[in-house]
Amino acid sequence: MEKPVFNRKLTPALKPYQRRLFEIVFEAETPAGRRFDEVLLLLIVTSLLVIMLETVQGFAALVYQIFYGIEIMMTLIFTAEYIVRILIVREKRKYIFSVLGIIDLISILPTYLELLFPGMHYLMVFRTLRMLRIFRVLKLTKFTSEAEVLLRGLKSSRYKITVFIASIFVYVVIFGTVLYVVEGPEHGFTSIPLSIYWAIVTMTTVGYGDIVPVTAAGKFISAIVMILGYSIIAVPTGIISVEIARAVREGASELNTRSCPSCTKEGHDPDASYCKFCGNQLTVSE
Repeated sequence: MEKPVFNRKLTPALKPYQRRLFEIVFEAETPAGRRFDEVLLLLIVTSLLVIMLETVQGFAALVYQIFYGIEIMMTLIFTAEYIVRILIVREKRKYIFSVLGIIDLISILPTYLELLFPGMHYLMVFRTLRMLRIFRVLKLTKFTSEAEVLLRGLKSSRYKITVFIASIFVYVVIFGTVLYVVEGPEHGFTSIPLSIYWAIVTMTTVGYGDIVPVTAAGKFISAIVMILGYSIIAVPTGIISVEIARAVREGASELNTRSCPSCTKEGHDPDASYCKFCGNQLTVSE
């Protein structure tokens, strides 16, 4: 039997009912856990549709009441799920203050605040954070390994991308300043920051058209910026693609989505008995 990574006292083992609930709520590779995630995904999508439809004008008052009732019901279900997650993990504080734990809390808190303070309708924006929970539901092994390759590629190319972004920043400042001098306030380039905004819009080939050069020199510079803008897509794409290809050749380690009962983190080796993050024993399905 392998030893825990950290030399620390293990937390108490889960009780049988807690272990069963843990397998359902946290484990996506068990049949019960897979069904739970499917139901949870359906609830999340339904909740997001209700949030979006609530903003549509023209529905009858009865329809809005139905939407409101569905939202309350969804919030109660997500609240019960959040409480269950807290009760079945060994180290509750770690889960509560983890990224996923905070997302779970933020996804239900706005509804209760709106009930207490009816004027705080802008909190509806935070309810859309429930969409982030989809990443928890779709934690399949094949996606985990592919995501690891992508993250390794991005991490390997971070210095090159940083240099590239710094170069682009220098370019837009230079071109924006030049256009401010060439065009001037009389043609809409009233300040250097506004001219830099024009350079960013032009270089990214967005072209809103709210500010355009009028003089021949300004149009010539604009053409140069647009041609240079195509490299914005080509250069970083090439850099990241090379690093991802290298990561694929090296081969990402085979990890699974088994969650630790203590810290709820995933990404353990298939034959691991202890969590590589906190050192506590992993749950073994019976």
